[in-house]
Amino acid sequence: MLATPGPLPSAAVEDGWAFEVKQDGQRAVIYLPGDGTILLRARSGTDITTAYPELLPLAHALGTRSAVLDGEIVALDDRGRSDFERLQQRMGLAGSPTKAARMAGQVPAHLMLFDVVHLDGRLLTGLPYAERRGELEGLRLAGPAWSTPAAITGHGAEAWEMARGAGLEGLVAKRLTSRYEPGTRSKTWVKIKVHRVADVVIGGWVPGRGWLSGLPGAVLVGERHDGLLHYVGSVGTGWSQAERIRLAELLQSAPADTCPFTQVPPVTGARWVLPRLVGEVRYTSRTRGGRLRHPSWHRLRADLTPDDLT
Repeated sequence: MLATPGPLPSAAVEDGWAFEVKQDGQRAVIYLPGDGTILLRARSGTDITTAYPELLPLAHALGTRSAVLDGEIVALDDRGRSDFERLQQRMGLAGSPTKAARMAGQVPAHLMLFDVVHLDGRLLTGLPYAERRGELEGLRLAGPAWSTPAAITGHGAEAWEMARGAGLEGLVAKRLTSRYEPGTRSKTWVKIKVHRVADVVIGGWVPGRGWLSGLPGAVLVGERHDGLLHYVGSVGTGWSQAERIRLAELLQSAPADTCPFTQVPPVTGARWVLPRLVGEVRYTSRTRGGRLRHPSWHRLRADLTPDDLT
């Protein structure tokens, strides 16, 4: 079951919703048949059990009880927040158990459990979220590499401020009456991301294809530090058609022969421009190298020049 992007439920209805921290990792379904074995499957259905050897002891956590659990495998940073960039070092190692075991010592994975869909031979998908959550918490699953993070009923605004202040990715709001709908992106689960804003300088663009021919498919942006323009990412979403056409006119009027960034971005087909246009973009987080994650265009800042950002 997948969540639909949306706004925070209003105060008038928030008592009918539970709020969980949105984790940034690899979604997994965990099969515990109760015979001392465990099977982890990714969203694609791929068996990823051997990629995460630190989760193998979970096979014994329920004794002979059987269960199918839903959760997110994450790698935590030094502040206890999920860090997808760190987890990427662990992903794709199901076919290399020796390397997976070595990486487990360097970048430990942690399983955040948030639902139970089958328990002791009973299919629970027809039960409301509140009842499934009660079943999950009753299992008391807390171990060296797995846990059951708290869910808060109501108090959505407070949960949101906590997530934003802690630098978390966001929240997932789940209607207390919602059934579990496998394979469905449901409006009874809503993911609300914490978006951050940055003022950036456009240093290049990549032409679009098809109906976007002649228009920017993406702009290459940077931030000014110590008088230099450092590349922070490519932005390819967030424009209306009118905004894209206007931006194309501005970009085509300011071509440059050389790349204005301190290092040439590894982008095929890039066209450079004089770094004089400032834009405001929204993003969810940054990589350790400073790149923007999930950036989207917000607006052109005609009121700012690159010199205003130094």
